[in-house]
Amino acid sequence: MSSDNPSSGLPDNFAMNVRICVILLTVLGSTTSTVADDSRVTDRPANILFIMTDQQRWDCLGANGNQQIRTPHLDQLAADGANFTHMFVQSPVCVPSRISFFTGRYPHAHRNRVNYTPLDGGEILLQRRLKKAGYVTASVGKLHYWPPTRLEGQRTGFDDVELHDGVKMLDRHSDYVQWRHANDPQADEYHYRDLKETTESLNPFRAAISDEYSDTTWVGRRTRRHLQRLSTSSKPFFLFASFWKPHSPFETCAPFDAMYNDVDIPLPRPVKLNEIGRLPVPLQKLILRGTPKYDMDRTRLSWIYRSYYGAISHIDREVGLILQTLDELGLTNDTIVVFSSDHGDQLLEHGLMGKNCFFEASIRVPLIIRYPRRVIPGQYPQLVQAIDVLPTLFELTGLPEPYENQGQSLAPLISQTSRGFAPRTAVFSENVIPEVITAGTWDFEFKKRQGIKGIRHPDAKMVRTRRWKFNYYPDGDAELYDLQNDPGETNNLHGDAAVEKIERKLKDRLLHWLVTAGETDQIAPRWRRP
Repeated sequence: MSSDNPSSGLPDNFAMNVRICVILLTVLGSTTSTVADDSRVTDRPANILFIMTDQQRWDCLGANGNQQIRTPHLDQLAADGANFTHMFVQSPVCVPSRISFFTGRYPHAHRNRVNYTPLDGGEILLQRRLKKAGYVTASVGKLHYWPPTRLEGQRTGFDDVELHDGVKMLDRHSDYVQWRHANDPQADEYHYRDLKETTESLNPFRAAISDEYSDTTWVGRRTRRHLQRLSTSSKPFFLFASFWKPHSPFETCAPFDAMYNDVDIPLPRPVKLNEIGRLPVPLQKLILRGTPKYDMDRTRLSWIYRSYYGAISHIDREVGLILQTLDELGLTNDTIVVFSSDHGDQLLEHGLMGKNCFFEASIRVPLIIRYPRRVIPGQYPQLVQAIDVLPTLFELTGLPEPYENQGQSLAPLISQTSRGFAPRTAVFSENVIPEVITAGTWDFEFKKRQGIKGIRHPDAKMVRTRRWKFNYYPDGDAELYDLQNDPGETNNLHGDAAVEKIERKLKDRLLHWLVTAGETDQIAPRWRRP
């Protein structure tokens, strides 16, 4: 409504006034329950609650077809919202992927290419844009910015920051670690990431820390506290709740460590060294770095899967409590809820633990968007990307889309709108392979004119269509997979004469993307004459 004044715009004719009042009462009477459940309705933009996990595969949700994992609350969220079944990240590593989510830009555009590197000062993140638009902003959990401090989080646009990046060397910056040392009686006896083999648990990855003092429970609890605080504000809010799990190492606290004791989770087939030797050299370096795990004991691997599933079920419980708090505060209808992950985990598929490659397990993640006012619930099979989240949020909130973003709003697809939606025919990802690691005894540093471990040009690119995936390594290696007939990506068709034309077209597609993706930077508004 354009005015809060009940008499504005009404005609002078009394009978007409009475007629309008009757109509209004009729409408209100027919929607009594809705209004009662939605007492906070205002003309302000929607609140945004963005929940992110770390290293969660797309196929580790019940809503996405996994019949063994227990994720009832996330499954309900998916049923109530738009559940995207083909969502891909712009980089299979934490920092570049997260920055792509929050800028709506590809890694080669925002230039945050590897972990533990500072963000270019000219890049503007989602939280700063929303703060400028009048939002109150807050963050709980993992940000993974550099420097890894509260001050840096605030510089990017968060009013309130409670940090926990889940990396031991960053504990001194962790609000969670400080809280635990002040509250957990066992804080001095065990480090929060230690594992504890006990006769009480079959699982060798049972965490020493109890559920009450775990980082997953802490993020959930602090998120609920922030919701209670933000619900009293007259301004809309943006709250980012970022769980560190199910990221490795795979310790999981009770009772979640035992939740899947009796479940035989299918494991990836064993990979032999000669198979790894047939992969592109950058992938070989990635898989064989440090102490290779491709021949891991199968019993140990089975417990890793059970612990990984348990960690996700733990997060699911906390998500359920967060959504319950939204309901209790009367915020559900006025809040856009986004659930996603920054990348997946190979879990020893293709002989690799972790990510940093373009296999489906690393780049395909969950994406759920719920907004009762506009989003039509259902499964959406269209190809979508992480950079599409930012423009979608801006359109759903009614704010102007940032000029610099390179994504495509999904709002016309998932909401009732008169504007058409042209689905993507391909998605793209890019990454420095092998990953740059300089900590500890691993020397995978990038050196000018040398690259990484002899990989002169480690900046690999991927294009994926509905059927085909083509990965290009500038030194000459490549991968081509027919996902329709080879969903496990085991048969590299690169160089096969039978698919030569297809490979050429996909390579041309990559070139076209690289040339055109940066069109928003060609003549930016900041360059225009006043």
